[in-house]
Amino acid sequence: MAAAGELTRVESYVSLQPMTLLRGLFWFALFVFFTFCFVVLFEYGTADFANGFKTEAAHVKSFVVEKLGKAPEKKKN
Repeated sequence: MAAAGELTRVESYVSLQPMTLLRGLFWFALFVFFTFCFVVLFEYGTADFANGFKTEAAHVKSFVVEKLGKAPEKKKN
């Protein structure tokens, strides 16, 4: 039985399980992948999907590299 000041019993608390986090990451990655496929399908159509996929993947890769930037190179003295 709950104490006088408690709204929820301690036994009823929900904790985040590691598999829940893994499942959430999986669904997010799946969403991103299918969104990417939809954009490629919309831009290039079904006839040129494979080449469009490669082209857009290269665009995404260059965008990520540009935004993250390269690590500064150490100068040799």
